[in-house]
Amino acid sequence: MAGFIVFEPADRIESPERIFVGKLDSPIGSVVYLTDGVALRAVEFAETPDRLLSAFLRSVGPTPIDTRSDPLGVGVAIRAYFGGDIRAIEALPATPAGTRFQQRVWSLLRKIPAGRTVTYGAIADQLGTPSAARAVGAANGSNPIPIVIPCHRVIGANGTLTGYGSGVFRKEWLLSHEGVQLPLLD
Repeated sequence: MAGFIVFEPADRIESPERIFVGKLDSPIGSVVYLTDGVALRAVEFAETPDRLLSAFLRSVGPTPIDTRSDPLGVGVAIRAYFGGDIRAIEALPATPAGTRFQQRVWSLLRKIPAGRTVTYGAIADQLGTPSAARAVGAANGSNPIPIVIPCHRVIGANGTLTGYGSGVFRKEWLLSHEGVQLPLLD
């Protein structure tokens, strides 16, 4: 089952002029994405955009929806990523709604190069709060823009693939796709 993104009331941000909704098929399931014409706002593995769009609109309020355009070329970039150009998504602008701590974590996630992994503890260290590995895990798990903000590149301290809101099998596929040599798991 795909993870469900919740936009908390504290995350309320200014309502965009229009929200653009896109959907594409990938080797690991359908991908739905939302943009505001300036930046990517949310991504989810889902068959329809209904859940993601409803959660987003509850956060920002009534907003006109456009399903015919993709002004940022998000669909093209994500298709290229799944087609083998693992750097195709790096330049996509992303504006996730979240707390200040979440924003700091997500900013560090964007700096993890494709084909590399880091631990939750390493991110906590980079934040200057070495005891915050669990809080980093919670922020990682609430990332509203998976793939582009590569939360799949964060692993457990012992090298295991810990939880992933969209399913550990997707995390494993994404890492393998990016060339990460995964250990054999029992």
